[in-house]
Amino acid sequence: MAVDGVAMRSDAVLVVIDEQERLTAAMGRREPVLKATERLLRVAALVRAPVIVTRQYPKGLGDTDIALGEAIVEAKSAGVLAGVIDKVAFDCLGEPAFVKAVRDTGRRQLVFAGMETHVCIVQTALAALREGLDVHVIADACCSRDDANHELALGRLRRAGAVVSTSESAMYELVGEAGTEEFRSLLRIVKGQPPGRSQDAGGVLPKRSARGESASGA
Repeated sequence: MAVDGVAMRSDAVLVVIDEQERLTAAMGRREPVLKATERLLRVAALVRAPVIVTRQYPKGLGDTDIALGEAIVEAKSAGVLAGVIDKVAFDCLGEPAFVKAVRDTGRRQLVFAGMETHVCIVQTALAALREGLDVHVIADACCSRDDANHELALGRLRRAGAVVSTSESAMYELVGEAGTEEFRSLLRIVKGQPPGRSQDAGGVLPKRSARGESASGA
């Protein structure tokens, strides 16, 4: 059963828009956005939520940023990579291959990460709302070259009816409960550990202090 405002593992599609080499290089928030997107990709693979990746004019903007490479491979290995779509339209729904990829999932909730917020994200999200889809925009997994454009676009999306959330909120919503192996995998993702690596008594995190497991992952 759908719950208003909550990312649902049974209905969510993660859409990663245009996080490409030459575009990410121009972003002041490149690193945190890529890290948030990587975590979302890994959780999508964990809960078997379909993933669609787009590339805007790759001849000019290059391939998807290499920082997302391992997470995309993980999604593909999990069988959830529903498509890598090349496009020239800023609104992804203007690309027939994208529309087909979404329809083929049989799902109606789109969870957006990518760039730029005030261009491709806002146009695609507004078009999806017009189509009656449930739209979630992950604020810390999106950015624009100018922060003011990013914030103004998020405001437009809120007023239009989109859910503006954070990567960690979405990840916990998709997993849904503690006390499972899936939850323990979520904690590894939140803490930045490699997939499949077990952690006894809190373990040791790369370049970070050890922290014990808790119901919130804090």
